[in-house]
Amino acid sequence: MIYTYKSVRPINGLTTILLVATLISLTAKAQSLTDSTLHLKPVVVSAYLSENKLFNLPSTVTALSKTQIEQNQGTSLLPVLNTVAGVKMEERSPGSYRLSIRGSLLRSPFGVRNVKVYFDGLPLTDASGNTYLNLIDQTALGSIEILKGPDGSLFGANSGGVVLLSSQNPKQEINVNGSFGSYGFYRENVHLHKKHQRYQYTLNQAYQYSDGYREQSLMKRWYFQTQQQLQYTSKANIKFSGFYSDLKYQTPGGLTEKQASENPRQARPATASAPGAKEQQAGIYNRSFFGGLTHFYQLSKSWQHHISLSGMSTDFENPFITNYEKRDENSLALRTFFSHQHNYKNSLSYSLNVGYEYQHSRFKIRNYDNNGGVEGNILNADLIKNETQFLFARFKTEISKRLTAEISGSLNFNKFDFNALPESNNQQGYGSVKSDPELMPRMALSYLFTENNAFRAIISRGYASPTKDEIRASDATINPDLKAEKGWNYEIGFRTKTSSERFYLDIAAFYYRLNDAIVRRVAANDEDYYVNAGGTKQKGLEIELNANLWNGASLFKKADWRMASTFSNFKFRDYIIGNENYSNNRLTGVPKSTFSQSLEIALPQNLNLGVQHYYQAKTSLNDAETVFAKSYHLLNATLIWNKKLKQTSLNIRLSANNISNVSYSLGNDLNAFGGRYFNPAAKRNFSFGLGLSL
Repeated sequence: MIYTYKSVRPINGLTTILLVATLISLTAKAQSLTDSTLHLKPVVVSAYLSENKLFNLPSTVTALSKTQIEQNQGTSLLPVLNTVAGVKMEERSPGSYRLSIRGSLLRSPFGVRNVKVYFDGLPLTDASGNTYLNLIDQTALGSIEILKGPDGSLFGANSGGVVLLSSQNPKQEINVNGSFGSYGFYRENVHLHKKHQRYQYTLNQAYQYSDGYREQSLMKRWYFQTQQQLQYTSKANIKFSGFYSDLKYQTPGGLTEKQASENPRQARPATASAPGAKEQQAGIYNRSFFGGLTHFYQLSKSWQHHISLSGMSTDFENPFITNYEKRDENSLALRTFFSHQHNYKNSLSYSLNVGYEYQHSRFKIRNYDNNGGVEGNILNADLIKNETQFLFARFKTEISKRLTAEISGSLNFNKFDFNALPESNNQQGYGSVKSDPELMPRMALSYLFTENNAFRAIISRGYASPTKDEIRASDATINPDLKAEKGWNYEIGFRTKTSSERFYLDIAAFYYRLNDAIVRRVAANDEDYYVNAGGTKQKGLEIELNANLWNGASLFKKADWRMASTFSNFKFRDYIIGNENYSNNRLTGVPKSTFSQSLEIALPQNLNLGVQHYYQAKTSLNDAETVFAKSYHLLNATLIWNKKLKQTSLNIRLSANNISNVSYSLGNDLNAFGGRYFNPAAKRNFSFGLGLSL
């Protein structure tokens, strides 16, 4: 067995109720404390095109600061994103990441789908809904805002949520960092920011390398990012944001439970009918350039205009077990909107956003025989064009600084064109698929019962068309009949805090009824394809608590505790394929509960200690609900020493991961053929880092 840690019972429904009641009680007691302690700044988010205090925002949003990203920083964004309730990031092997918000992992066996991602306000997700999140180096980000649940108000088609990535906060400094660790891990990065009177620029370079825990799991990435901004008048500025990423990672493939138990470090071995991952040199090669220009103009005191033009070019190669795939991908995006804000004597205010976003992506996809990692005879060659566009509008009003109400929506259009390239051997299934216009309305309100207690309610519609990787999966067969998934989400939430902002609790409960859910299946020849399940019933509860436990001059100068719990009752409904009826089975790949907590302590002598614990309940790995990944616990710790030396700051970092040496899979293969579900993750490992700031 590869999952052995079973000392703590999974959290059940009664425990959930008791936990929520305890948290509310603790926070209520904390509110009775005097406010002679340090008053902290309220969390402010910019997710809705202007800065808003998170506390009374009628949305379920989590904001991660630069400090949080750095404190949880490892070899990827995974540790910090897994501290967010409702979010689950996985790593099947170094560089092979998956991101799920509220169960969207179901249709994302590889990469990121069903989640809309923006980078510095530019759409990083292509027209078909696919996002190469693994291209970005984690040190290049200054903040992350995560909007949970379908949100088409400003961001168009999605049914999982929205992730907004912002590059590093501008500071006039030079940072140089290097680190190394177990399993051949090495990384270095250099950050430079300069600001002049009207012009500022940021440069970020990084290189990361790892041999990996398993055979055939080497990963390396070279990354360069820049942001240039010119304030050419007092009312207007123009900004360029972009990056180039050269990513290579090997894919060791899934193992059966027996194989993982006998030798978890092996790559997928050959069988009588198929070669192994090492023999086929299975892996991903992705060389991408992403960039865009954004122009901002203050039209008047209350009116603003934004417009951006961005694009992405990707050279993608994927030798895998059954064939060798090459892709030439190019995407173009235009986004523009007007914003208006007005206040009436502090008793009434409102804001209005109206805009349009257009994306066009062009994919040339060729499949060849894979002769031991070398392309052979051509099998298929297709040209796919995808065009999406949406109009959006949002109206928000605030009355007496207590009631905040929002009504918004987007009207979405989507079109696919399929054509054979001249060298194609397959001339079947080509043409166009044009979806009917889809309206994604959203209605939300938030009410402050007291200055420190807020209730919110949200009704929104989710919609997401299939990606090009689902319409044309690894079997290289085009399936134009695959339907978009859509449904309604109903949500209530409660926030409470102390006046000093030292304690903050956010609870959200939702019910998402999704129709035509897209599900991955794997054929006997090990190639994947996608089908529409009848739908899903997704009921969830999310709890986040941030607490400043101590501010003083004793042994603990400062102690902060963060906790995030997710409880998911996600089930299929009306899901029948042939003679198999999967209705009322658990949603594949979604655990019933996850629990994350971190304690960050500021010690004397400029020492900072961070400890993180993560728990995941057992998880169904196939639609039939006959194979499970067992529950596991992870424990990580980081010790940081900072020392100021005149005009230089020295930073030394020591990290230990999987301290309890648990055997587990950080990312499983869903509905895997031949029982090859498991991708064993690294055992106990360490890293050491050194940084200089000038």
